Amino acid sequence: MSVQQNSRVADWIRINASTVPGRACFVTDTGSFTFREVNARVNRLVSALAGMGVGKGDRVALFATDSAQYVETLLACMKLGAVYVPLNFRLARPELQMLLRTAEAKVLFFSDRYTDLVRAVDVPGLKATICYDSASGDEEYERLVAAGEETEVDVPVADDELVCLAFTSGTTALPKGVMHSQRMVKHMVLQCIVERRMTSLSFHYSAAPLFHVGGMLYTLSGVARGHTSLVLPAFHSPTVAKWMARGELDGVFLVPTMIDSLLHEPAVATGDFSRLGSIGYGAAPMSPSLLRRAMSVFHCDFMNMFGAGTEAGLQTVLTPEDHRRALAGDEHLLGSIGKAGMGVLLRLCDDELNDVPEGEVGEIVTRADAVMSGYLNQPEETAKVLVDGWFRGGDLAWRDKDGYLYLNGRKKDMIIRGGENIYPVEIEDVLGRYPGVREVAVVGVPDDHWGEIVRAHVILEDGAEFDTETVRAWCRKELAGYKVPAVFSVDQEFPRNASGKVLKRELRTV
Repeated sequence: MSVQQNSRVADWIRINASTVPGRACFVTDTGSFTFREVNARVNRLVSALAGMGVGKGDRVALFATDSAQYVETLLACMKLGAVYVPLNFRLARPELQMLLRTAEAKVLFFSDRYTDLVRAVDVPGLKATICYDSASGDEEYERLVAAGEETEVDVPVADDELVCLAFTSGTTALPKGVMHSQRMVKHMVLQCIVERRMTSLSFHYSAAPLFHVGGMLYTLSGVARGHTSLVLPAFHSPTVAKWMARGELDGVFLVPTMIDSLLHEPAVATGDFSRLGSIGYGAAPMSPSLLRRAMSVFHCDFMNMFGAGTEAGLQTVLTPEDHRRALAGDEHLLGSIGKAGMGVLLRLCDDELNDVPEGEVGEIVTRADAVMSGYLNQPEETAKVLVDGWFRGGDLAWRDKDGYLYLNGRKKDMIIRGGENIYPVEIEDVLGRYPGVREVAVVGVPDDHWGEIVRAHVILEDGAEFDTETVRAWCRKELAGYKVPAVFSVDQEFPRNASGKVLKRELRTV
């Protein structure tokens, strides 16, 4: 795979259609598509879109569940030089309309299940809607593909030109339009291939949805490397468990909550994981206890892949070798996010961008090709996070004597109680070790006296009991008094975004 300046992301499918034409590019629940077939279909879609007036720089939005057709659309946009705009399929009508208007979308691809939402939005400049699985749009996807021509199109796209406009998940504020250059996408894909140790004979699955940067880059990595990717409409624990238990997949990427769900599936208890080489996990913290359970069941390599996702890609990796060290006695490593990933220059800094000493908490600041160009039409917001070439995402961490990094929360999550700074992750780590606690989320809530107090939300294992005073006494043995939660809430579930991250801004309003 070439990542030269004059190469295009769109060339990858064309290359493998020539070198491994008969190999499966995508496998779905209903069939498979070879690299030759996918490239031909992408070319026909390019022809059809060009005939509709879509050209270089035009915004093409996608509001759909995952499918091979979704990936074909991404590749067609890249061949045309158009900008694809992946949208969270959980959006409500006002949110969908706002983001389509912000993106200035010219065309919208969508799944039939969202027809009512699509018909209800008012977006000036939207010329056509295309439905993947019915005739409910202005155009029907398969008819459009069938009508196009297979001729290859060579539209020059420079490395600094925009290829994707992705919106942040909005865990702490309203979504922002993040501009991805071709250089950024190339580097993120190369990072994924190298760090996940993918080969051309791999068969991988990513549970991250395609509208999320993790799902997009994982699937494009398969297109680039020439290996097969399993594409499912959405994560469904019983379905994924059956695929994993069949002994065909050799690599998967999962969010910790998904791993926990899979461990409760009957198919996993009796599955064949002899071919499963590795499980990558990320997008949210995983407790050491859950990690140990997963490692004992799947008997494969694990790697923690941490990053700023939409804005700065992969930043750190805790490798399989690090996980094996942890099982051999260095258990503290299970709480680490590892060290800087390939091509990432990483520092821990104070508010003035001065490096902090070993053992002290600082903000993760990175410089790499996998960093966004900025926020769409928000120069002031861009200037806050891109400073002299460095990206400041707000994640806090400290570094041990061996260079391993340990998350300490986010600057925006920090609780200030009576002038004392409290990092929620410290409390979450302690409560996560309490017997019967499955998951923890700690937030600060307003208080007339202290300014803010600590409130801990917990989800319990089935049948577990929770006595507030007993738990509070447990915390006092591990934490300074001002860090002990003043309020506890036992919840059935947490509000989350599509990548599995807990929406703490919603917990604060409970």
